[in-house]
Amino acid sequence: MNDPLANVWGSEPGKQEAPEIDVDVLEEEQEDEHEKTPWRVILYDDDVHTFEEVIGQLKKALGCSQSHAEELTYKVHNEGKAEVFEGSFEDCFEVNGVLKEIQLVTEIKG
Repeated sequence: MNDPLANVWGSEPGKQEAPEIDVDVLEEEQEDEHEKTPWRVILYDDDVHTFEEVIGQLKKALGCSQSHAEELTYKVHNEGKAEVFEGSFEDCFEVNGVLKEIQLVTEIKG
């Protein structure tokens, strides 16, 4: 008896084999794409924190200058939100954690 799938699967009659799929390569490609995706930390305006608190926490989280932290703080205040950091997911997670220390309202987007 001839197996109708024999030619499709490239196997001998009566013996069915699934096509080989290189799962490791697929996972690796997905990881590479994930790493290339720019992740961003968004800081939202609130009515709880003072300008000084936000500026100080941005300096701590980003390691940036006073003037850069002030610029970001005013942008958040005037526009309601601002992207304050861009990088790998791990770096964004770390920056976000520092901002959350004083309960700033943030979001990580990728």
